[in-house]
Amino acid sequence: MAEVANQEVSYLDEKNLDEHISNKKPYLISKRLMDIFGALVGIILLSFIFLIVAFFIKIEDPKGPVFFSQKRVGLKGKEFMMFKFRSMVTDAEEKLKDLLEHNEVSGAMFKMKEDPRVTKIGKFIRKTSIDELPQLFNVLKGEMSLVGPRPPLPREVKEYTDYDKQRLLVIPGCTGLWQVSGRSNIGFKEMVQLDLEYIQKRTFLYDIKIIFKTVKVLLGSKDAY
Repeated sequence: MAEVANQEVSYLDEKNLDEHISNKKPYLISKRLMDIFGALVGIILLSFIFLIVAFFIKIEDPKGPVFFSQKRVGLKGKEFMMFKFRSMVTDAEEKLKDLLEHNEVSGAMFKMKEDPRVTKIGKFIRKTSIDELPQLFNVLKGEMSLVGPRPPLPREVKEYTDYDKQRLLVIPGCTGLWQVSGRSNIGFKEMVQLDLEYIQKRTFLYDIKIIFKTVKVLLGSKDAY
Protein backbone atom coordinates (compact mmCIF):
# COMPACT_ATOMS: atom_id res chain seq x y z
CA MET A 1 0.00 0.00 0.00
CA ALA A 2 1.30 3.43 -0.86
CA GLU A 3 1.90 5.80 2.02
CA VAL A 4 -0.75 8.46 2.55
CA ALA A 5 0.43 11.84 3.77
CA ASN A 6 -0.48 12.65 7.36
CA GLN A 7 -1.08 16.30 6.52
CA GLU A 8 -4.11 17.32 4.50
CA VAL A 9 -3.56 18.44 0.94
CA SER A 10 -4.02 22.21 0.63
CA TYR A 11 -7.33 23.61 -0.55
CA LEU A 12 -7.84 23.88 -4.31
CA ASP A 13 -10.82 26.21 -4.69
CA GLU A 14 -12.55 26.94 -8.00
CA LYS A 15 -10.52 30.10 -8.65
CA ASN A 16 -7.25 28.24 -8.16
CA LEU A 17 -8.67 25.34 -10.16
CA ASP A 18 -9.42 27.61 -13.14
CA GLU A 19 -5.80 28.78 -13.11
CA HIS A 20 -4.70 25.17 -12.66
CA ILE A 21 -6.78 24.05 -15.65
CA SER A 22 -5.82 26.96 -17.91
CA ASN A 23 -2.22 25.82 -17.70
CA LYS A 24 -3.23 22.27 -18.55
CA LYS A 25 -5.35 22.69 -21.69
CA PRO A 26 -3.01 20.56 -23.84
CA TYR A 27 -3.20 17.87 -21.16
CA LEU A 28 -7.01 18.04 -20.98
CA ILE A 29 -7.29 17.68 -24.77
CA SER A 30 -4.91 14.72 -24.83
CA LYS A 31 -6.73 13.21 -21.83
CA ARG A 32 -10.08 13.38 -23.63
CA LEU A 33 -8.59 11.83 -26.77
CA MET A 34 -7.09 9.04 -24.66
CA ASP A 35 -10.46 8.51 -22.97
CA ILE A 36 -12.30 8.16 -26.29
CA PHE A 37 -9.67 5.91 -27.84
CA GLY A 38 -9.24 3.79 -24.70
CA ALA A 39 -12.98 3.34 -24.17
CA LEU A 40 -13.62 2.35 -27.79
CA VAL A 41 -10.74 -0.11 -27.87
CA GLY A 42 -11.77 -1.51 -24.50
CA ILE A 43 -15.38 -2.05 -25.53
CA ILE A 44 -14.35 -3.76 -28.77
CA LEU A 45 -11.64 -6.00 -27.29
CA LEU A 46 -13.65 -6.90 -24.20
CA SER A 47 -17.00 -7.44 -25.92
CA PHE A 48 -16.71 -11.21 -25.48
CA ILE A 49 -16.33 -10.70 -21.71
CA PHE A 50 -19.48 -8.56 -21.75
CA LEU A 51 -21.38 -11.45 -23.35
CA ILE A 52 -19.99 -14.10 -20.98
CA VAL A 53 -20.73 -12.03 -17.86
CA ALA A 54 -24.23 -11.20 -19.11
CA PHE A 55 -24.86 -14.92 -19.67
CA PHE A 56 -23.85 -15.93 -16.13
CA ILE A 57 -25.78 -13.07 -14.52
CA LYS A 58 -28.91 -14.24 -16.32
CA ILE A 59 -28.25 -17.89 -15.43
CA GLU A 60 -28.10 -17.04 -11.72
CA ASP A 61 -31.04 -14.63 -11.78
CA PRO A 62 -33.12 -14.87 -15.01
CA LYS A 63 -35.59 -12.17 -13.92
CA GLY A 64 -33.03 -9.57 -12.92
CA PRO A 65 -31.32 -7.10 -15.31
CA VAL A 66 -27.78 -7.61 -16.57
CA PHE A 67 -26.78 -4.00 -16.06
CA PHE A 68 -27.16 -1.81 -13.01
CA SER A 69 -27.35 1.97 -13.26
CA GLN A 70 -26.91 4.16 -10.24
CA LYS A 71 -27.05 7.91 -9.72
CA ARG A 72 -23.60 9.31 -9.00
CA VAL A 73 -22.17 12.79 -8.50
CA GLY A 74 -19.68 14.02 -11.07
CA LEU A 75 -17.95 17.22 -12.13
CA LYS A 76 -18.90 20.17 -9.89
CA GLY A 77 -21.78 18.25 -8.33
CA LYS A 78 -23.59 17.32 -11.55
CA GLU A 79 -25.43 14.01 -11.22
CA PHE A 80 -25.35 11.26 -13.85
CA MET A 81 -26.25 7.57 -14.15
CA MET A 82 -23.20 5.32 -13.84
CA PHE A 83 -23.32 1.87 -15.46
CA LYS A 84 -22.08 -1.41 -13.97
CA PHE A 85 -22.75 -5.10 -14.35
CA ARG A 86 -25.25 -6.09 -11.67
CA SER A 87 -23.37 -7.86 -8.90
CA MET A 88 -26.04 -7.72 -6.20
CA VAL A 89 -29.60 -8.88 -5.65
CA THR A 90 -32.22 -6.71 -7.33
CA ASP A 91 -33.41 -5.13 -4.06
CA ALA A 92 -29.91 -4.28 -2.83
CA GLU A 93 -30.63 -0.59 -2.24
CA GLU A 94 -33.65 -1.39 -0.05
CA LYS A 95 -31.57 -3.80 2.04
CA LEU A 96 -28.73 -1.30 2.54
CA LYS A 97 -30.43 0.51 5.44
CA ASP A 98 -30.28 -2.69 7.48
CA LEU A 99 -26.54 -3.06 6.87
CA LEU A 100 -25.25 0.47 7.52
CA GLU A 101 -24.28 -0.43 11.10
CA HIS A 102 -21.91 -3.04 9.67
CA ASN A 103 -19.95 -0.52 7.57
CA GLU A 104 -16.24 -1.41 7.64
CA VAL A 105 -14.79 1.92 6.49
CA SER A 106 -14.84 5.36 8.06
CA GLY A 107 -16.39 8.50 6.62
CA ALA A 108 -18.96 8.97 3.85
CA MET A 109 -18.61 5.53 2.24
CA PHE A 110 -20.09 2.07 2.73
CA LYS A 111 -17.93 -1.03 2.38
CA MET A 112 -18.63 -4.50 3.75
CA LYS A 113 -16.30 -7.38 2.92
CA GLU A 114 -18.96 -10.09 3.33
CA ASP A 115 -21.91 -8.13 1.95
CA PRO A 116 -24.89 -10.56 1.89
CA ARG A 117 -26.44 -8.69 -1.05
CA VAL A 118 -23.69 -9.79 -3.44
CA THR A 119 -24.57 -12.69 -5.79
CA LYS A 120 -22.26 -15.63 -6.58
CA ILE A 121 -21.25 -14.26 -9.99
CA GLY A 122 -21.18 -10.84 -8.36
CA LYS A 123 -18.40 -11.90 -5.98
CA PHE A 124 -16.23 -12.87 -8.91
CA ILE A 125 -16.82 -9.81 -11.08
CA ARG A 126 -16.35 -7.48 -8.10
CA LYS A 127 -13.14 -9.25 -7.07
CA THR A 128 -11.76 -8.82 -10.58
CA SER A 129 -13.43 -5.40 -11.12
CA ILE A 130 -15.14 -6.76 -14.26
CA ASP A 131 -18.37 -5.23 -12.91
CA GLU A 132 -16.85 -1.81 -13.66
CA LEU A 133 -16.37 -2.40 -17.42
CA PRO A 134 -19.71 -0.84 -18.52
CA GLN A 135 -18.37 2.48 -17.23
CA LEU A 136 -16.46 2.67 -20.51
CA PHE A 137 -19.77 3.89 -21.96
CA ASN A 138 -19.82 6.68 -19.34
CA VAL A 139 -16.30 7.58 -20.51
CA LEU A 140 -17.49 7.83 -24.13
CA LYS A 141 -20.31 10.13 -23.03
CA GLY A 142 -17.82 12.40 -21.27
CA GLU A 143 -19.39 11.83 -17.84
CA MET A 144 -16.29 9.99 -16.65
CA SER A 145 -12.63 9.71 -17.54
CA LEU A 146 -10.39 6.65 -17.51
CA VAL A 147 -8.47 8.22 -14.62
CA GLY A 148 -9.86 10.44 -11.88
CA PRO A 149 -11.54 10.42 -8.46
CA ARG A 150 -14.29 7.82 -8.09
CA PRO A 151 -17.79 9.34 -8.43
CA PRO A 152 -19.61 9.25 -5.06
CA LEU A 153 -23.27 8.58 -4.30
CA PRO A 154 -25.54 11.60 -3.61
CA ARG A 155 -26.13 10.37 -0.02
CA GLU A 156 -22.36 10.33 0.52
CA VAL A 157 -21.92 13.88 -0.81
CA LYS A 158 -24.50 15.11 1.72
CA GLU A 159 -21.98 14.18 4.42
CA TYR A 160 -19.04 15.93 2.68
CA THR A 161 -17.22 18.85 4.27
CA ASP A 162 -16.06 21.72 2.04
CA TYR A 163 -12.65 20.08 2.04
CA ASP A 164 -14.10 16.77 0.81
CA LYS A 165 -16.08 18.49 -1.96
CA GLN A 166 -12.83 19.48 -3.66
CA ARG A 167 -12.67 15.99 -5.18
CA LEU A 168 -15.74 16.98 -7.25
CA LEU A 169 -13.83 19.77 -9.02
CA VAL A 170 -12.72 17.45 -11.85
CA ILE A 171 -14.32 14.74 -14.01
CA PRO A 172 -14.54 11.47 -12.05
CA GLY A 173 -12.69 8.39 -13.27
CA CYS A 174 -12.92 4.62 -13.62
CA THR A 175 -9.64 4.28 -11.74
CA GLY A 176 -7.42 6.60 -9.79
CA LEU A 177 -4.70 7.05 -7.20
CA TRP A 178 -6.96 5.59 -4.49
CA GLN A 179 -7.49 2.32 -6.37
CA VAL A 180 -3.76 1.73 -6.90
CA SER A 181 -2.85 2.71 -3.34
CA GLY A 182 -4.82 0.19 -1.34
CA ARG A 183 -8.44 0.57 -2.46
CA SER A 184 -10.77 -1.06 0.09
CA ASN A 185 -8.02 -0.98 2.73
CA ILE A 186 -7.92 2.83 2.70
CA GLY A 187 -10.38 4.95 4.67
CA PHE A 188 -12.43 7.87 3.39
CA LYS A 189 -10.15 10.62 4.71
CA GLU A 190 -7.09 9.08 3.09
CA MET A 191 -9.04 8.58 -0.16
CA VAL A 192 -9.86 12.31 -0.30
CA GLN A 193 -6.21 13.19 0.30
CA LEU A 194 -5.13 10.91 -2.54
CA ASP A 195 -7.76 12.38 -4.88
CA LEU A 196 -6.61 15.95 -4.17
CA GLU A 197 -3.00 14.90 -4.62
CA TYR A 198 -3.94 13.48 -8.03
CA ILE A 199 -5.80 16.66 -9.04
CA GLN A 200 -2.75 18.78 -8.32
CA LYS A 201 -0.18 16.43 -9.88
CA ARG A 202 -2.08 15.05 -12.87
CA THR A 203 -0.36 14.89 -16.25
CA PHE A 204 -0.76 12.66 -19.29
CA LEU A 205 2.17 10.45 -18.20
CA TYR A 206 0.83 10.33 -14.64
CA ASP A 207 -2.51 9.04 -16.00
CA ILE A 208 -0.73 6.39 -18.07
CA LYS A 209 1.23 5.32 -14.98
CA ILE A 210 -1.99 4.95 -12.96
CA ILE A 211 -3.62 2.90 -15.76
CA PHE A 212 -0.68 0.48 -15.82
CA LYS A 213 -0.69 0.27 -12.02
CA THR A 214 -4.43 -0.48 -12.18
CA VAL A 215 -3.82 -3.45 -14.46
CA LYS A 216 -1.20 -4.74 -12.02
CA VAL A 217 -3.60 -4.33 -9.07
CA LEU A 218 -6.42 -6.09 -10.94
CA LEU A 219 -4.18 -9.07 -11.66
CA GLY A 220 -3.72 -9.44 -7.92
CA SER A 221 -7.22 -8.13 -7.03
CA LYS A 222 -6.65 -8.81 -3.33
CA ASP A 223 -8.01 -5.42 -2.21
CA ALA A 224 -11.30 -5.53 -4.13
CA TYR A 225 -14.66 -6.35 -2.57
